[in-house]
Parts: sequence; structure tokens; C-alpha cells
Amino acid sequence: MTQTLLIENASQVVTMAGHSGKPAKKDAMRELNIVENGSVLVQDGEIKAVGKQVELEEQYQDDIAGAEVIDARGKTVTPGLIDPHTHLVYAGTRENEYAMRLKGKTYMKIMNAGGGIHATTKATREADFDQLYEESKQRLDTFFQYGVTTVEAKSGYGLSLEHELKQLEVAAKLNEDHAMDIVSTFMGAHAVPVDERDNPEPFVKQVIDEMLPEVARRNLAKFNDVFCERGVFTPDQSRRILEAGKEYGLIPKIHADEIEPYGGAELAAEVGAISADHLLEASDEGIRKMAENDVMGVLLPGTAFFLMAVFADARKMIDIGVPVALSTDANPGSSPTLSLPFIMNLGCLKMGMTPEEVMTAATINAAHAIDCADHIGSLEVGKQADIAIFDVPNYLMLSYNYGMNHVDTVIKRGNPVVRLHSGGNRK
Repeated sequence: MTQTLLIENASQVVTMAGHSGKPAKKDAMRELNIVENGSVLVQDGEIKAVGKQVELEEQYQDDIAGAEVIDARGKTVTPGLIDPHTHLVYAGTRENEYAMRLKGKTYMKIMNAGGGIHATTKATREADFDQLYEESKQRLDTFFQYGVTTVEAKSGYGLSLEHELKQLEVAAKLNEDHAMDIVSTFMGAHAVPVDERDNPEPFVKQVIDEMLPEVARRNLAKFNDVFCERGVFTPDQSRRILEAGKEYGLIPKIHADEIEPYGGAELAAEVGAISADHLLEASDEGIRKMAENDVMGVLLPGTAFFLMAVFADARKMIDIGVPVALSTDANPGSSPTLSLPFIMNLGCLKMGMTPEEVMTAATINAAHAIDCADHIGSLEVGKQADIAIFDVPNYLMLSYNYGMNHVDTVIKRGNPVVRLHSGGNRK
């Protein structure tokens, strides 16, 4: 049976059309391609038409006649938001470390003392599959509430073959069961286990020789990520891990230059990474090389905000020509948030981005950062009908009203999965 949905008479339909072939850069990041007083026709989970209501009524009269109708009068319609960097699957919380940082302890000091990633690794290893599944499912439900319709999910809190596979298998099962789309990243190289810190080379070999082949054999990940940072993995170790992943068909990503300049941005360009993430301390040379090699910059202002650190220089990156995406970096230690709209606020208020640039960064460029722009990230004919409706009259309100959730309705593959103000909808 054909399922048809009409979202009609929106104040604005922010289509993001025209950027699916390659990420938006420089001035193109401000091109939203808005239809004023627009409508979107959805059929069988895909977008069939976008335009003025009168145009759709003339061209698709028969389809509209039997459609479910959502009245979007006074509201703004956008592509479903996309979060391209999360640590979705984990157990435990680290509010005690938050209190320690407020008293002056640094993130790396806490981690080197056995806290940080190691604390979450301990809790995640102790949790069974069902616990991780249920807690991660609740996070996905909350992501939907904030207008997010696709997330990337990293492992990295296992630090052993058994527990890395457990995290990835939870993500795979959730991708099957939950309406949210999940794109998985293997990140066995998230930290060196505490008992191997003085001699990390055996663990590096374990990642390369044991973990990567098994993850690839089970087809549990699309990307391979590494935390390239002093005291974690060196640029040489990171290069070897990322190059090894490429041999198994895993696309490189990299946690780069978060704490100090360490050559991570340069390495991302060298190995052909799809993205370099964080970049709070990226060098000018690294930014230039990323621009020259079309490496996405995935910026995570929630981490800088929560760690009280210097924010990444998004303005410089965009002006030089790096295509920028935004993400929550959702994790229990350095960015315990699931609100991508708040991250968009921070992009404007703390990183020098315009409202148009943050919209691009949270939709079509975020889709490019996880190699999914062919089917999500914009409202274009033939694409998956992942749509967010916000109860504001224009997109500027989304970055103007900070710390607020304006989501009205969220549609995933043509099906409404969130209806927060259902009184405005009708059949």
C-alpha cells in the first residue's frame, strides 16, 4: 500500500539542495536553498516533491488526495539533523570528574590517573549486552527528540577484542531494531589500556593484527578512528593503524589536535581521512592541508564548552576552504549532551559561524562526513524522507534561541516518530 505524507504551508522549507555531490565549502556553506511558504510531498519513505503548495497541488493532485497531512503553518522544515561523531554505546557516568575539573584538574591528568576513558572502559566492560543495548536505545530516543535522524557511533570503550566487538554488535543490533540510522566506527585505538601505558606497542599491534581483521570480517564498521594525541597514540602509531584499516576497507577518521598541536590535521590529509575531528589546536599548516585534500573538519564545540577549553577556529577553517560539520561528541566524559541544536548555538556564539553555516554543518556536510550524502542530508527528490519540523517561523530562530528545543515533529523514512505538538497536525 502506498504511504503518502504531505507537509504543507511551512513558513520555510530549508532544502539544502545542490550540495549532495560534494561537501559545501566557503561561501557555499551559506547557501540553504529555502522555499518560502513551502511544502514537501513524501511517498513510500522518499521525497517525491518539494515546492510551493499551489505547485504541488497542480502537479500531484491524485497523490495529495489520499495523503496524511501535517500542517506546518508558521513552522520551519529542515532535513533531519545528522550527528557524525558520537560515542553512543557505553556504560557509567563521570560526574565526579566534572567536579574534579571544576576544582582545577585537567582532562589528561584525570585520564592518566586511571580516570577518563579508562573509567568508562571499566564500566562498559562490566556491562552486559542487554544493559548497553537498553541504555543506548534511550539515548537514541532522546536524539530523536532533538531532531536528529542519523548518528555515527564509535566503539572505543572496550580496548580489547571481546569488548570492542560487544560495543559494535550493540550498535549493529540497534541499527536493525531502532528507527534511527546508525553508522558505525571502530575505535579500538581510543586509549592505551592502563596496564600497557609504559609499553604501548603490543596494544598497537593487537589493534592492527587482531581487532581490525575481525571487525572487518564481521562487517561491523564503516570507519576506523584513532585518538592521535600526546600521551595516547603518536602520529606514527596512528598512521600505521589507519593505513592498516584501509587494507580492510575501513575509511580513516581521526581524533586530531584536541589537546595540543600534534600533527593530527596533517596526518588526516596524508592518509586520505574522510574527516579530522576536534581540531581545537590544529596548526595553520594542518588546516591548509585539510582544505587542499578535501578532508572534512568535524567540530565538537560541546567538548570545548564542557572542558572549559579554547574553541576550534571554525571561521578560519571555513575561510581557508575546509568543509565543516558539527557534532555533539556525545560521551560521558567530555561532552555529556545529546542536543545537536545546542551545538549549533555554540557554533555561532563561540566559533564564529553564521546561522547558515551551522545549518549546513548539521545537515548535508554532516552527511558527507559519514559518507551518506547520496541519500540523506537534504530535502531533494529521491532522497530518504528524514525531516525535522521546528516550531519557529524561520531558521534564524534555531541559533538565536540558545539552549531551547524547538522540535515539533520528526519524520524518519516518511514515518512520524516524534510529535511534540500534535494539535497542529491533521489527517
